Amino acid sequence: MPITPPPTPRIAVYSGTFDPFTLGHDDVVRRAAGLFDQLVIAVAVAHHKKTLFSLDARVEQVQAATENIAGVKVLPFDGLIMDFCAAQAACAVVRGIRNLTDFDYEAQMAAMNRKLRPQVETVFLLPDAPLQCISSTLVREISKLGGDVSQMVSPAVAAALEAAHRPRLQA
Repeated sequence: MPITPPPTPRIAVYSGTFDPFTLGHDDVVRRAAGLFDQLVIAVAVAHHKKTLFSLDARVEQVQAATENIAGVKVLPFDGLIMDFCAAQAACAVVRGIRNLTDFDYEAQMAAMNRKLRPQVETVFLLPDAPLQCISSTLVREISKLGGDVSQMVSPAVAAALEAAHRPRLQA
């Protein structure tokens, strides 16, 4: 009887700056983790953006938010996502889309990524409907202005946002 090699684990990468990690991100992670053997959350250095939180702080926030989700690991990354996928032996990239604007941008990125690494598929996931309006940009702005973001981020992230904006709010 021939010996069958064990199946190759299906690894996906979910990348972003996660500045901050929202409940919408969390929802996409939970959905993706159920579809793949392993989900690597790639926290981007983000040279093109001025982030509120350092790379280390963002990695820690994502690790804390996802520590109880089986098959998830969190890594920082810099460079092309397709190079990161190759290094992780990933078969897919997961992208969360909230609306048509996101879809237009993500479809263009998926087509370009396919040119760079055709063996990696792009999988689009919609967050749960009540979470689709949440964006990291809006969360940062609401928090900066002293608004309540408790329905948009985890308690730990809400506390980190409050601490980051406290000097400004006390002035």
